[in-house]
Amino acid sequence: MAWSQDEERLLAQIERHLVDEDPRLVARLESFNERARRSEARANAESLPRRRPRRSTVIIMVSWLLIATLVATLLILVLRNEAAALAF
Repeated sequence: MAWSQDEERLLAQIERHLVDEDPRLVARLESFNERARRSEARANAESLPRRRPRRSTVIIMVSWLLIATLVATLLILVLRNEAAALAF
């Protein structure tokens, strides 16, 4: 909703009056606004999906894949060996 020119003029007068009366209040409000913007930017960044996994995640995934392959290979070899021993 747009504000009328009178309302904008009145708000500008109030702002000037507050800046003249209490500069510490202005500094606090600016600090608060900056923190709010950073928090909002961080929340927006976290809500977006990541495009690439981190290097450590890729290394861990590859390591688990290799371990699973090794375990499966060892199980196959053991079961074949036991099956061959039972056949005789």
